[in-house]
Amino acid sequence: MTDKMAELRDAVAAFLALRRIAVAGVSRGKNEAANVVYRKLRDAGYEVFPVNPNADEVEGAACYPNLASIPGGIEGVVAVTHPKVTNDIVRECVAVGVRHVWMHRSFGQGSVSDEAAEQCRKNGITVIAGGCPMMYCHPVDIGHKCMRWFLDLTGGLPKKV
Repeated sequence: MTDKMAELRDAVAAFLALRRIAVAGVSRGKNEAANVVYRKLRDAGYEVFPVNPNADEVEGAACYPNLASIPGGIEGVVAVTHPKVTNDIVRECVAVGVRHVWMHRSFGQGSVSDEAAEQCRKNGITVIAGGCPMMYCHPVDIGHKCMRWFLDLTGGLPKKV
């Protein structure tokens, strides 16, 4: 196993060991990528908090306008947002002391922002800039198993954590 693969594996394991996770970018529509990630983490037993400044409720749960408004704080954030919004999310993470960020991406740019990833690293935040928690959170469905295999094969998974 290469050092990069071990680094990614360790970062994924650390993220999935968290209990209180925010998902930024959820929508009032149920089929958005952020909502699918939110449901997967919720159904896997995580205490998960939807974040969208334009919604009061998502998936039957209270939705928060920002990270600071989540009662009791959070340990990690999955950003499923436009990359410019990811920059804002990372600034919030720095402000509230979040130590783990996962920027969602399957194909294309997704939520990954090089600027935000660098800000994470400068502030001691472990960042996974790409991939999807659903490729690792058990039980992994066949579609996400195949996606992980393909992205690993083609170099589409994060190279730097």
